[in-house]
Amino acid sequence: MSGKGYSHTGSGTNSQGNHYCSRDYGSGSDSNGAGKGDAYHYSNNDGSYYYSNSNGSTYHNSGQGGSTYTAPSGGSGSGSQSTSSSGKK
Repeated sequence: MSGKGYSHTGSGTNSQGNHYCSRDYGSGSDSNGAGKGDAYHYSNNDGSYYYSNSNGSTYHNSGQGGSTYTAPSGGSGSGSQSTSSSGKK
């Protein structure tokens, strides 16, 4: 574990030129697979990106003005929810 509270577990670029990065926050969930950490993000050539966070929340931005956030299940309030917004550039 680094002083930042997480360990970097992997990163790279796939054949389409899209970047990914994964981290382990020590929660034990290893949602990326055994030993591969519990949070990751993708940044794509088309401007879109996706985050899967260690608390179970996710965020996707389409790169064209639309985005979706999903709250972590078991969190405060009503639990899991999704919000969407879209707009034109």
